[in-house]
Order: sequence, then C-alpha cells, then structure tokens
Amino acid sequence: MTTPNPTPYADLTPDRVLDAVESLGLITDGRQLALNSYENRVYQVGIEDGGPLIAKFYRPDRWTDAAILEEHSFTATLAEHEIPAVAPSVIDGRTLHHFEGHRFSLTERRGGRHPELEDSKVLEWIGRLIGRIHAVGAVSPFAHRPTLDIARFGTEPRDFLLDHDWIPADLLPAYSSVVDQALEGVAHCYERAGSPALIRLHGDCHLGNLLWTDAGPHFVDFDDARMGPAVQDLWMLLSGDRQEMSRQLADVLAGYEDFCEFDHRELHLIEALRTLRLIHHSAWLARRWQDPAFPAAFTWFGTQHYWQDQVLQLREQIAAMQEGPLWSA
Repeated sequence: MTTPNPTPYADLTPDRVLDAVESLGLITDGRQLALNSYENRVYQVGIEDGGPLIAKFYRPDRWTDAAILEEHSFTATLAEHEIPAVAPSVIDGRTLHHFEGHRFSLTERRGGRHPELEDSKVLEWIGRLIGRIHAVGAVSPFAHRPTLDIARFGTEPRDFLLDHDWIPADLLPAYSSVVDQALEGVAHCYERAGSPALIRLHGDCHLGNLLWTDAGPHFVDFDDARMGPAVQDLWMLLSGDRQEMSRQLADVLAGYEDFCEFDHRELHLIEALRTLRLIHHSAWLARRWQDPAFPAAFTWFGTQHYWQDQVLQLREQIAAMQEGPLWSA
C-alpha cells in the first residue's frame, strides 16, 4: 500500500499555480491570492481580459478522479436547476485538470458576506435553498463518494487517535471512556431516528461555505459532498441555547418544507451528528499534522488543554443526546 505524501503541496509554488492555469490556454496577469483552505489549496488568480478565477488544487490520495467528477456533476446539475451553487468551469470539455502531478479545477469568483442568522426571514430563505438542493440530491445517489455514518465519522477516527498515541497518557483513561460512551449515545440516537433516507448532501454546511449577496444566498465548496441524512445540512446553522436553536430550526424548516419533505425523526440525529463531527475533527487534525499548514494554523491542537476540553465537550454531548431532540415547533 502506498503511503500518502504528508506534504503534498511542497512543490506547489506560486509560479506552478500560474503555469497550471495557463496550461489551459488562459493568460494570467501575475496576481495571485491564497485563500483560506487547509484540506486543499485554493487561490484567486488574476486573468487578463477577464475577471479573476478561483483555482482549487485537490489533496492527493483523498478523492479519486471519479469522486471529484461526481461532485462537479452534482453542482452542475444544481446550477442547471437554477439553484445558486458555484460549479467548476468547463474548459476544453473538462472540469478536472492535471498539471505536473496536481489535479485542479477553476471556478468563477463568487463573493458574499455571512448571512444574518438572527433574522427569521433569512433563515427561511436559506431553508428554501437547502430544500431545493435536497430535492435534487434525493433523485439519485452518489456512486463514488462515501456515506456519513458512525463507522467513518466516529469509530474509525476514535481508533486512529487511540492507536497512534495522540491522547496524553494521564488523560487516556478519561478520553477512552468518554468517547466510547459518546459513541454509544450516537448509536442510540440513530436507533430512535429509525432508518433515515440517505441523499446527496453539501456535507459541510457551515457559515464559511454559505455566502450572502443582495440577490440572496449561494453555496460554495462542495468538496465534502457525500450521502447522508438531510439534517446534516441543517444543524450547523443552529447556535445558542436549546430555545434559540429550536426557534432557528423552525424558521429553517418553514422554508425547507416548501420544496422538500423533512422526516422529523431526523431531529434525533442533531446532537449525534455534532458528536461525530467533534471526534472526526480531532482525527482529521492528527492525520494532517505533518502538513506544515496545520501546526501553523492550529497551534492549540494536541495540547493538554485541548484534550481536557475534548473530554469536557464529549461529556456535554452525552448529556445533550440524553436530553432528547430539538423540536421545530
């Protein structure tokens, strides 16, 4: 088995980024701006006689070409349905390009600001948008992209952290115990939810990927698109105490259900999915730690305080899962 290169972007110099873009017949104007991205590398590149483009260089060994193209096809289908999702540009009949060992795509630059989530009308508008995405996503499944499940986002990340000695020795008993309890709680939540339908999702529906303009919201970065329950694309919009989150959820679903039916049993999964994301995020940082961008950006990861906080957060999640689901009305 080939071991993934821990520093796959070491040779992705500014000149190579521009050369990759120009290999497609475009002429750059020399301007280049690195954008906030860790899993991949993303740059805004100036183009002569045109607006700037966003060049996204995919992390090697993460997705197959087929999986990347499936994401591109999904966003293109959304765009065909006049859903505001940014799809990669088609150049010479292709959306995925190769240059000197790197795979990349180009998209038009689409800016925006964070939406005002305190406004119920804004939440309804976002709900309508996600409902439209899910109505398309439910038509057919992904064939090459994974499913969000307990094994991939919970059990396997937990095992990686424990097997590779990421937990400080004095906190190992506490973390091992609490993460096992948390995963038991997740399993119980899934049991209460029944068998939720699995559809194509955005997958990483946080505020950084949801931008607002005077024309309304649009989604960017479908890199984590996968199969999963619909509520995965809803819960990250919620914040505050339970009362506040219930109100926000009611507003989102008021818009969502204009376009897509929602199975309210999935509300049992909100805290379960939050728990899985917590475990998965720690393992993601650990797996990427040899990439120089990660220690520079996440200086707090792996410290004693970090793991103490993880134990505390997992205990809070256990209590939240036991408390029962949020209700939208």
